[in-house]
Amino acid sequence: MANEAKPCPCDIGDRMDYGGLGQEVQIEHIKSYVVKPSSGSDKAVIVIHDIYGWTLPNTRYMADMLAENGYIAVCPDFYVGKDPWSPTSDWSKFQEWCEDKKPTGINREVEAVLRFLKEQCGVRLIGSVGFCWGGVAVHHLALNYPHITAGVSVYGIIKEREDCYELKSPVLFIFAEKDEVVPLEQVSVLQAGLKEKCSVDHQVKIFPEQSHGFVHRRREDINPSDRPHILEARSDMLHWLNTFM
Repeated sequence: MANEAKPCPCDIGDRMDYGGLGQEVQIEHIKSYVVKPSSGSDKAVIVIHDIYGWTLPNTRYMADMLAENGYIAVCPDFYVGKDPWSPTSDWSKFQEWCEDKKPTGINREVEAVLRFLKEQCGVRLIGSVGFCWGGVAVHHLALNYPHITAGVSVYGIIKEREDCYELKSPVLFIFAEKDEVVPLEQVSVLQAGLKEKCSVDHQVKIFPEQSHGFVHRRREDINPSDRPHILEARSDMLHWLNTFM
């Protein structure tokens, strides 16, 4: 995560009651939220939560939106029963909390979800969408899972490593201009590295005047002035998935 502990302003105030349109199911050792389109589909998206975990209403809302657009959406508990971060937690303990919750350490869970989607849902094409912590995980999948055919990394914290540019599948990176967690300087480094080293389709898009967490705000929590940017980012996400899946 970030180099120093600081609050992650993922719209904690948006954590209103929201039951969702899907259901909670057990996928091998993982609890997961699964929502399916009414007409059936052979395409699925793995939705990867932020630090507030798989039950965050905002994230389930996004999974529902994907299902309404024709995708089976699966949001697994990638913390596998460990407590997600809480808005009431002590931020001085954040780095310690992160130690056993690495977004690059989810391969076992990803493999279980892939088996579920292929064997029990008859899925042919699989993509991934992730927010903040989950955005880092999407980047990880794109570097290691070429059969996950498209990814959308939404304000994922950028890892400054030489091996983070050679994507195996197309990725759209969405960032906010006024993000307190992901500095624009790091976004520029990512853009330059991808331009030099990445041979697959990719795009880095920065949304003006937006802050961390803007894309997965729920409808009733959106500031009218932010609404056009939020709708554009969601449209970009869907267009990216539709193009490569």
